[in-house]
Amino acid sequence: MSDGLLFDVCAPPTLVERLLALAGDFTQHNDAFVLLLPTLAADDLRELADSAKHLARESLAAVQAIEDQRLYASVALIEATVRTKQLAYLSSAAARHLSEAGAQLTGTTPTQTEPPAALEGVRDQIQLAQELTLLAPAAAVEAASGVAREVHRRRPSATPAAAGPLAAAELTALHAAALGLVVMARGMGREYVHSRDHGVRIGTLRSLENKELIAIAPNSAPPAYEGGPPQDRIRLTCGGTTAVAALLVHSQASPALSAPGMPAARVTAAPSRRR
Repeated sequence: MSDGLLFDVCAPPTLVERLLALAGDFTQHNDAFVLLLPTLAADDLRELADSAKHLARESLAAVQAIEDQRLYASVALIEATVRTKQLAYLSSAAARHLSEAGAQLTGTTPTQTEPPAALEGVRDQIQLAQELTLLAPAAAVEAASGVAREVHRRRPSATPAAAGPLAAAELTALHAAALGLVVMARGMGREYVHSRDHGVRIGTLRSLENKELIAIAPNSAPPAYEGGPPQDRIRLTCGGTTAVAALLVHSQASPALSAPGMPAARVTAAPSRRR
């Protein structure tokens, strides 16, 4: 697994954008997790554990950034802070489970037909680690929404301007992408968009891509069905993140917590790779 698989480098200038970027990092972590499931080996588990530790650190840094704002401790801000702390705790727990699974897997050479009993414990640890971060992208977007509303209420001058001339369908697509719910796939010479409960169209994505508000990451998202090819994840660019930050401030509706489906953890026999 290459180091570039998990996180893109983008330094958001505002707290709301930082939380949205955190949501994107969680989506990339979850995607990498599912793509590696069929042939997870000890080295993969160690890299995923490092990824989860990074997410825990970033979540705690976001908590500190919220506290450094010295905003009034409204219900919305308290909930956003607690939600972000929970992301740190969940990520730390996921890292612990992954590290333990990697330690159990090291030195084993299971076969596909007769997996050793030790693999049962590995499966359990991987399943727990996967579940712990499954809802994290939506939780980070919800935290960003709470902070955005409070910043706007207390400091209207610091509120970003509403996104430029974007259609309602484009704003919906950006919001869905922030939640980690939009992927593209190809089949029989056609392109398809899968966007759970959002009805995003391919033309809308192409428009946002032309405006440099989204980027298409090829083969970075889980397949639509077991054994199928990876799909293309739709990610926000820095400009797209700024547009969603403005949307969260100016929209009256809070993002609904939602998450993509999660395949059950599978461990297929793979030679253990020692460093």
